[in-house]
Amino acid sequence: METGLAMDVAEDAIYTLLLTATPIMSVGLAVGLVIALFQALTQIQEMTLTFVPKILSIFAALLIFLPHMNRTMSDFMLRIADRIASLQ
Repeated sequence: METGLAMDVAEDAIYTLLLTATPIMSVGLAVGLVIALFQALTQIQEMTLTFVPKILSIFAALLIFLPHMNRTMSDFMLRIADRIASLQ
């Protein structure tokens, strides 16, 4: 495998990773920010208050964004398979 081809595959993999993970991580970040703001305003320092809403929101986001993630990963696999087929 040539260096340029390996770099293209790595770049495509990182881009696919960002497209796949960004929606879920954004939901977790937004919910965490809202909870931290709520805790700062009310001075409630309950540990379960941070974990339960984050877990539920990330689970809901996974259910919502799963078709997008599946399509993104399938497209990536097809691009990789095309590159493998074009080598021979």
